[in-house]
Amino acid sequence: MGQLTSELDEFLGPRVERAGVEDQPAAPRLGMVVGGSLSKGLDVKLDRSADIEATAVGRYVVIEGRSRRFFSMITDVSLDATDPRIAKLPPDVSDDFTREVIVGTSTFGMLHVQPMLMLETGADEPKPVKTVPGHFAPVVEATSADVTLIFGDEQREGFFHVGEPLDMDDIPIYVNLRRFVERSSGVFGKSGTGKTFLTRMLLAGIVRHNVAVNLVFDMHNEYGWKSQTEARAEVKGLRQLFPSSRVAVVTLDPESSQRRGSKVDFVVTLGYDQLEPEDVEMLQGLMGLSDVQVGALYSIHRRLGKNWIARLLSDERPPEMQDMIDSGQIHEGTLGAIQRKLGLFQRFGFLKPSAIDNVVEALLGYIHQGQHVVLEFGRYGGSLEAYILVANYLTRRIHRAYVQRKEAAMGNQADEPKPLVITIEEAHKFLDPAIAGQTIFGTIARELRKYNVTLLIVDQRPSGIDPEVMSQIGTRVTCLLDDEQDIRAVFAGVSGASELRNVLARLDTRQQALILGHAVPMPVVVRTRDTTTPDYYASLGYVEDEDLQKKLERGKRALGRDGSGLD
Repeated sequence: MGQLTSELDEFLGPRVERAGVEDQPAAPRLGMVVGGSLSKGLDVKLDRSADIEATAVGRYVVIEGRSRRFFSMITDVSLDATDPRIAKLPPDVSDDFTREVIVGTSTFGMLHVQPMLMLETGADEPKPVKTVPGHFAPVVEATSADVTLIFGDEQREGFFHVGEPLDMDDIPIYVNLRRFVERSSGVFGKSGTGKTFLTRMLLAGIVRHNVAVNLVFDMHNEYGWKSQTEARAEVKGLRQLFPSSRVAVVTLDPESSQRRGSKVDFVVTLGYDQLEPEDVEMLQGLMGLSDVQVGALYSIHRRLGKNWIARLLSDERPPEMQDMIDSGQIHEGTLGAIQRKLGLFQRFGFLKPSAIDNVVEALLGYIHQGQHVVLEFGRYGGSLEAYILVANYLTRRIHRAYVQRKEAAMGNQADEPKPLVITIEEAHKFLDPAIAGQTIFGTIARELRKYNVTLLIVDQRPSGIDPEVMSQIGTRVTCLLDDEQDIRAVFAGVSGASELRNVLARLDTRQQALILGHAVPMPVVVRTRDTTTPDYYASLGYVEDEDLQKKLERGKRALGRDGSGLD
């Protein structure tokens, strides 16, 4: 399978001692292999003692071959019978004895399972599947030791607990965060499925394990200070979970932040004189700018200089504009339309004629010190134009600074900028097929961390994202989707997608996700952790007393560790 072809050694990193297969308790048997193929999956006949109602799609099983163990996922469950007439003329099963005789002999359950990895006898690490077990190979339930062997444990650096497999409570699944941030990643799912909770958990893991620096464009003010569940329970944000030395919160709307009790480190203002045509061009669709009008922006910018927007929006028409009209360089109707549409910016209080502080330098200062930054949009989060304008403006300049610093380092890792993960919501608006090839976000996704910058995109409509960009998404964390186009987009470029579609379509609407790609050795359906409990907060090193928390952080730095093993 496409994303399963890399060696598991690379995924797991340095090996630590783990319980051998022979140390496991005997796993309950489910049935035996009776047919199938490597490409289409295997058919398993359930034993009469196995409970078909307990064998859910997405669950893990292990097939015991003669010389290999095959780690597999259940992708379908069905009923079958030895005689097709049973379906037409079902027997009288009112008698318990008759029912016991028929069930498991004349009628039985079937599983369709997809082998993902295999472990050869005597080997320590599983490898991609290249063959299939023989007929009648026994199929057993996966054990906790099997799951640990595949997905690692908390003893491994950078491994973060995200949930438990289906029907396997108290057996943690770990994501390799170092691999997660190596490529751009995505969190997908329809509205109300818990994308925000999943994203917040992944961001907290990145902070906890110090594998990269986050820059979060927080559209709805849910990641920085605190948020709420639909049941009105408070959820702690990154700034509450970690000290100010680790996480900084900046805002476009200080009044909104103050009302919500958010502790803000910096107020972001942008100057009209700092905007360039490229910052406005990405709003073409939302503002209704035609191609002619977009082209005119560049001409106007060249003619009016850096104060071009402020002069365009002034009550008096700049004489240079009249010269352009008189000479035929721009049509008067085009100029009037541009002025009306740019008038939208006057509603944004964070835009000033000129900004005193250099926001980009301030944010880069936090980032280069290893501080994670959450940019709250306050009341402006309700405006997609404001969100795209600010995210595009800052990302273009921060990426440019990263390119310069990376190239100046000349391969010296000590001088390279820290790995940066930029989180954007409503990602299809930034990565639409019509514009993704020209936007900074499309560039970052295709670069595969060439300049130490990757994206974490959060979206409910992955079908709106450019297919080329989707093909570059390394790890996909997907909650329930019910639109066929969205499901097809999530599995673009994934071998065996038809099998996994069945799994995705049957997720619960809450607290379940299918994870596949670069950060996990094989696809896995997890019941995600409850991120509102004291146990979860404690696992991140959260301490109520911020002064004590700061002392703990200083102690961890003095030890030269990321503190992932200290609580």
